[in-house]
Amino acid sequence: MGRPIALFELTSLSREARDRLLVRSEADLAVFEARVAPIIEEVRRDGDAALARFAARFDGAQLSPAAVRTPDEEFEQAFQAVAPEVIQALEYAVDNVRRYHEAQLPEDMWMKEMRPGIFAGERWSPIDSVACYVPRGKGSFPSVAVMTAVPAVVAKVPRVIICTPPLPNGRTDPATLVAAKLAGVKEVYRCGGAQAVAAVAYGTATVPRVIKMVGPGSPYLVAAKKLLAHRIDPGILAGPSESIILADETADGRLAALDLLIEAEHGPDSSCFLVTNSRKVADDARDAIPGFWSQMSEQRVDFSATVLRGPQGGIVLAPDFDTACDFVNDYAPEHLTIHASDPWQHMSKIRNAAEILLGDRTPNTLANFVLGPNAVLPTSGAAKTSSALSVYDFIKRSSVAYVTQAGYGEAAVQARRLATYEGFDGHANAVSETRDRLMRVNAPKSAS
Repeated sequence: MGRPIALFELTSLSREARDRLLVRSEADLAVFEARVAPIIEEVRRDGDAALARFAARFDGAQLSPAAVRTPDEEFEQAFQAVAPEVIQALEYAVDNVRRYHEAQLPEDMWMKEMRPGIFAGERWSPIDSVACYVPRGKGSFPSVAVMTAVPAVVAKVPRVIICTPPLPNGRTDPATLVAAKLAGVKEVYRCGGAQAVAAVAYGTATVPRVIKMVGPGSPYLVAAKKLLAHRIDPGILAGPSESIILADETADGRLAALDLLIEAEHGPDSSCFLVTNSRKVADDARDAIPGFWSQMSEQRVDFSATVLRGPQGGIVLAPDFDTACDFVNDYAPEHLTIHASDPWQHMSKIRNAAEILLGDRTPNTLANFVLGPNAVLPTSGAAKTSSALSVYDFIKRSSVAYVTQAGYGEAAVQARRLATYEGFDGHANAVSETRDRLMRVNAPKSAS
């Protein structure tokens, strides 16, 4: 096809050129923030009417303000519209994702005796509400509904809603409705992008205000989340797809190339690299890609070719495997797949990756849809400090403590010393003889 595939040799790159490979498409959100700010204000001011206008402008859908919420009967119609084998695949995915996230659930509460008479622990409880965002710009993504809604339901969040852009006919993607129903979500709202973030951050006559929003999206969605972080917990700021295929000299370059195209086909704003210490693997991958492109649609070829011509994608050739791993750790990818005859031996060298897939039989395709671990992952290097979406994103911890008579005395003495040193009189008085006297007065009288 004559489409160039970038090859970057780390030994010949300057520090600046190497750093440029680490930059993602949404690294500078300033331009997107400027564009979404008026959208946010319009939704805040006009509510459902603004959502209807933006549905026409951005989604080509004629939508009345009253039709923002998907009606109940459309859920049932969706099961008739979606092919049985797709419903079966969604059922399979929901079951695995539910099993995985149920295994993550911590015990509701634990307590430990720190010293005699001093007990401390934690209590877990679900957040009150959450909006799961399901994008639709470059396709339909019922798998995202599965990944975001199932752990929220497993965590027992009282109110879970889904926001997703409407189809051009004004209805909701039927497979997304099937996924919502299977996950246990009854509320699906037809609004996308920055306007969806604004709707759930402020609330409208139809769309409820919620306290958190999760799910991936475009830089416009991420920019809106950042601007509204004072109104709503933005969750993981998951932007455009990114991946690294890490291959040693034992890997098959053709298989590495096959996996490289998985995330690269998401869109021209994706970031995808094959990183290897083997020139043969690099050459075999480059040679194989045109053949794989011949089996893909022109749109997906255009997307992946745009990514792989650099600088946000291509093949990175390292002088040795440790240097290859250093690049991966600096990049901190959303998805990492390790191709090697023994991928387990390499995992200890990886510190920063939101998801690690091991071996030839664990391509991103399986992880994105059906394996069970969550496919909503931090992007833009956030994997250095953040983790995959999980039940922990839908629950929070309360510290719990209890002190008995046996434990109070020594703890009060030590705490009073520190309170006095720091100059907090009220703190010190609360553990002084004044408390001892009041507790004696309030002590239950023994029967005479």
